[in-house]
Amino acid sequence: MNANEGGFELGARGPSAAGARAVVIGPYLTDRAARENASLRAPQARLDEADGLARAIDLDIVGDELVMLNQVRPATYLGKGKVDEIAALIRDAEAELAIMDCALSPVQQRNLEKAFKAKVIDRTGLILEIFGKRARTREGALQVELAHLAYQKSRLVRSWTHLERQRGGFGFLGGPGETQIETDRRLIQERMSRIEKDLEQVKRTRGLHRKKRQDAPWPVVALVGYTNAGKSTLFNRLTRADVMAKDLLFATLDPTLRAVKLPHGAQIMLSDTVGFISDLPTMLVSAFRATLEEVIEADVILHVRDVSHDDTEAQSADVETILRELGVEPNDHRRLIEVWNKADLLSAERRAGLLQASRSKASDERPALVSAVTGEGIDDLLSAIERRVAAGRAVMEVTVPPEDGAGLAWLYENGEVLHRRNARDGKVIVDIRVGPERVERLLRRFPDAKGA
Repeated sequence: MNANEGGFELGARGPSAAGARAVVIGPYLTDRAARENASLRAPQARLDEADGLARAIDLDIVGDELVMLNQVRPATYLGKGKVDEIAALIRDAEAELAIMDCALSPVQQRNLEKAFKAKVIDRTGLILEIFGKRARTREGALQVELAHLAYQKSRLVRSWTHLERQRGGFGFLGGPGETQIETDRRLIQERMSRIEKDLEQVKRTRGLHRKKRQDAPWPVVALVGYTNAGKSTLFNRLTRADVMAKDLLFATLDPTLRAVKLPHGAQIMLSDTVGFISDLPTMLVSAFRATLEEVIEADVILHVRDVSHDDTEAQSADVETILRELGVEPNDHRRLIEVWNKADLLSAERRAGLLQASRSKASDERPALVSAVTGEGIDDLLSAIERRVAAGRAVMEVTVPPEDGAGLAWLYENGEVLHRRNARDGKVIVDIRVGPERVERLLRRFPDAKGA
């Protein structure tokens, strides 16, 4: 079954796109044409991002073209003159593939392929290809396949060659060709149903794992941010781990959890998540919602921003939009910390301006200016995380008899031991910080415990 409109095979379902000669087209509506939906991002920056997406799957970009539109044409998205111009560009560059940085209907895709005499994929198809290459866990792979099949299913409106041959001259739409499309659609739906069942099982397993983490004393801190903001590099800096951290869009797709010790010895679980991006296809937001559950459940959220990027404000707005869709309020400073990353790439003037802007904010709203590469600002960031984690958690003083080694171990397992000292009579006095849900359990175990 070839369900991909235009025949460009995605992921493992066809030949690799790596090394293919590609032309990237950025067809964007002018601000006047877009009106209230005008993008915050400059057209050239959007085209540069599309180039970056294409390079993320090792395509050989042999040309790109920015096209400003007053309106979208139903048949080809672009006007006829621009279609002819781009067809010449593709021919001269000997490109095999044209990437349209927009959402194309199946008809538009097919018509452009005929005009360009090359494969055509749109932004959704390109992001699906990247996701297919980046997903590593079973859940990630299933989510990618589900989104890919939904995309395929929407493309099953093409004029199949055998449909045209078998239809004959009777002037009606029925016949074997229609049966073929219905068969393909049924096969896709059956596979989607099986994947959804598999995903439910995976989600149940993840739910059990999350329940175990909630039962543990360690808060969860989640990294979020626009793709390529440096989340994985920061994750590696904080955890001394070796998660894939490359200068690529969507370098990380699967959530990763590691333990991190804070300055005063408290421990947190740090979660790295998939990068956000503007105009993410709805089917992918839905498919990756489970991946973002770490964000929804997190005690503290670090919004990592690349402040060296020209479009940092627009990227931040895109992330905040998705956070709101997940039920997370970006202005909840008790829970969210902005991390201004890539300080090492800033000019002295820009750095001074950002430091002044940060210091002018209230202490609980102050962003952390850091460099995940050099380590600059990391200590201040850890202290800010510690303050958020400590808020709302009780500090108790517990006296443990010298013979109660099991009790002392219980304290270490169920809370954050802030301080420990030995009394003259051999008793151990422990200052421990626990979440409000654990205070009652602690008092049952140590009835004489008191607020520190």
